[in-house]
Amino acid sequence: MSTIIAGHFQLQETALDACQAFKAAGFDEGRVTTFFNNPPGQHNVIPTGGDQAQSQGAKETPEAVAKGEVTGAAIGAAAGAATIPLTGPLGPVLGGLVGAHVGSLYSFSELQEKDESGPPPRQSCMMVAVAVEAADEARAVALMRRQGADQVERAEGIVENGDWKDFDPLSHPQFI
Repeated sequence: MSTIIAGHFQLQETALDACQAFKAAGFDEGRVTTFFNNPPGQHNVIPTGGDQAQSQGAKETPEAVAKGEVTGAAIGAAAGAATIPLTGPLGPVLGGLVGAHVGSLYSFSELQEKDESGPPPRQSCMMVAVAVEAADEARAVALMRRQGADQVERAEGIVENGDWKDFDPLSHPQFI
């Protein structure tokens, strides 16, 4: 394993120019790579596609929806009971159904807010990565910034024959 300095670029042309700059600066060609990092959720990490079998908030969904439905149904039925003189026996039934639906929708909105928490994932971009020895790390960071990297990160891994063998698109970058 070696230290990898990786830069995020918006354009493929800029990323390719950065690779050439690293090679011209004497970095080993086989330890320099460029690739496109897909947007979050589109890495096909699992066989069925995507990054995770289930979103973070999904495990809470059945319980939260059930609570919302029960609460909404109770409130709706009570409101419907108040309308019995006008609607007859259908008032509490209709009130309960409408209340259950509204309650389940409310519980979904609560889950969406919780699902957005946590550290931000690595965004899609062209990436240039170079495996460096400790003595060359500062020089690699400076060169990455001179080449216009939007962000520069440090990681540990293996770059061989121009390929970052153990790149994990789901890892959280350690920005420099």
